[in-house]
Amino acid sequence: MPPGQYRHHPVMPFLVAASGIALFSVMDAVMKTASLAVGAYNAMLFRSAFGVLFMLPLWRLSGGRWPQGPALRLHALRGAISAGLATSFFWGLIRLPLAEAIALSFIAPLIALYLAAAMLGEKISRNAVIASLLGFAGVLVIGAGRLGREALSEDAMWGIAAVLLSAVLYAFNLIFQRQQAQLASPQEVALFQMGFAGLFLVLAAPWLAVPPNLPTLGWIATGAALAAVSLMLLSWAYGRAEAQVLLPIEYTAFVWAALFGWLFFAEAVTLETMAGVALIVIGCWIAARRSVPSHTEQTTL
Repeated sequence: MPPGQYRHHPVMPFLVAASGIALFSVMDAVMKTASLAVGAYNAMLFRSAFGVLFMLPLWRLSGGRWPQGPALRLHALRGAISAGLATSFFWGLIRLPLAEAIALSFIAPLIALYLAAAMLGEKISRNAVIASLLGFAGVLVIGAGRLGREALSEDAMWGIAAVLLSAVLYAFNLIFQRQQAQLASPQEVALFQMGFAGLFLVLAAPWLAVPPNLPTLGWIATGAALAAVSLMLLSWAYGRAEAQVLLPIEYTAFVWAALFGWLFFAEAVTLETMAGVALIVIGCWIAARRSVPSHTEQTTL
């Protein structure tokens, strides 16, 4: 569709981003199941392939054209970051409970908040800082309750290191996500991010690739579909709101991780989890109030 004027309620980017995070959390649970079966590398490699298959027709039907140099370079950069962060995260995820891994990953929005100021020139508002600190406090409450109940094995320590590495990469990913959303449609973002991630991952295929069985392929295909929809939702939201407004919404992933960890892997939901959820919700409410009155946006959707 050609560029045009579209009016939306100021809270819409917030709600769309929250929906994208929720779907990503379902995807995490699905991909943990697949990673346990075939390893994190193979789960990501085949997820990228399925993602391209799903997104290519949508991109073409939406009138997609081959991106120009700046957009293509940004797609490649974010694809490389995505391949590294997702593989390291899922590698750590099979060594940690889902909710604990998500808790550790939440250093990313705090890093990204200040990267947004340094790289995008965004002015950090007081509300954005308060919202992020409240969300991070909620994560600390939940994480301390979970991690404090048992000694960590060496395998778990490596899992923590992998998730922390993924979080640092994710902070950069969040910043490039806003730049990418301003240059390309959500369909293009999802297609090329997964496509480039797959290209970087396939370089190691001669040594690491193992074909999954049919049930595992089903899990991976489901994960790819969830990732594609989530990427499009987040791209739409980040194209219409500042990164600092949307970053605290990342903390809602813990709410979903606690739920899906319980449903998929029988992880208990504790009082610490509920206390942390309260802080996270308050932080997101403060972030939502940061939005300005309704306005008209230029969009390529």
